[in-house]
Amino acid sequence: MDSFGRPVRFILTGGNASDAGSAVPLLSGLDARHILADKAYDSHAILNHVEASGARPIIPQRTCMPRKRDFDPAIYRLRNRIERTIGKLKQLRRVATRYDRLACNYLATLQLAALRFWC
Repeated sequence: MDSFGRPVRFILTGGNASDAGSAVPLLSGLDARHILADKAYDSHAILNHVEASGARPIIPQRTCMPRKRDFDPAIYRLRNRIERTIGKLKQLRRVATRYDRLACNYLATLQLAALRFWC
């Protein structure tokens, strides 16, 4: 998402797949100062990728992570934009219930919904 809460890129995963597994491909090539995410994205692979791209990870630290890092709760509060964007997309019944059987059709539905809301 950009700073206004508009989606920038979509990557579909399987229903039984973790979202954190597709985080690195999703973040590749994006120019950002901060990357906001919840604790599920606190892994070495994601943190190393974010730091290598020059961005600052604003991700709450899990208790099992040995490496301590700084965390800015004021910036993390902006993460509600992500949740509101997902909620706005799910206002459309076709997106929320995933009527489309093919992934390419569902991705097109998501892109059309994003165009409807943000263009």
